[in-house]
Amino acid sequence: MSESRQAILGQIRAALGRGPLGADAAAALDARIAQHTRLGFDGDLIERFIEKFESRAGTVVQLGSLHAVPDAVAAYRRQHGLPARAAVARPLAGLNWPADFAHHPGPAGKDEMLSVTGCLAGIAEIGSVILASGPDSPTTLNFVPDHHLVVLHAGHIVRHFEDAWARLRARPEGLPRTVNIIAGPSRTGDVELTMQLGAHGPRSVQVILVRP
Repeated sequence: MSESRQAILGQIRAALGRGPLGADAAAALDARIAQHTRLGFDGDLIERFIEKFESRAGTVVQLGSLHAVPDAVAAYRRQHGLPARAAVARPLAGLNWPADFAHHPGPAGKDEMLSVTGCLAGIAEIGSVILASGPDSPTTLNFVPDHHLVVLHAGHIVRHFEDAWARLRARPEGLPRTVNIIAGPSRTGDVELTMQLGAHGPRSVQVILVRP
């Protein structure tokens, strides 16, 4: 846990008249996490993730290698008639992108049409991806562009929500400032009960699933 986070939690405990948790109390809280009731389901985690994600207007394309991601992005651009540029999260910027493809690792501006990001995990239970904010992956990449491509490694698909939170807690850099759980394109039915995509975020979300 970072020093700043420890300081904040310490101030909260002091305001509540509580000291640091003892070993027994911490162990009791950790034990409660494992005892949560979780949805039971059978079948392959990857297949369930794809089925659930696509049920909400998201799309999934499967690749055999991370090196194939630039080709998948190019195919998506051609399909949707998008320009050869995107905001690309820094961990993916080192891939072999085409020479005519302009990309930058910073926040997505209001005129950006396409973003390409990684994610921390996929959740098979509900068919969603979980993204952690940070300097390498600003939250604007998840919401500003009309089109969001999310690279997900098959080995990072977990069964339940609780498993995803465990991955978050295990991050060497600590918990992020923002966590986004994305289940597909943004939508609303508030206007005359007509479903509209892109209400508060991307109109199209595609998961690029890497399963070598």
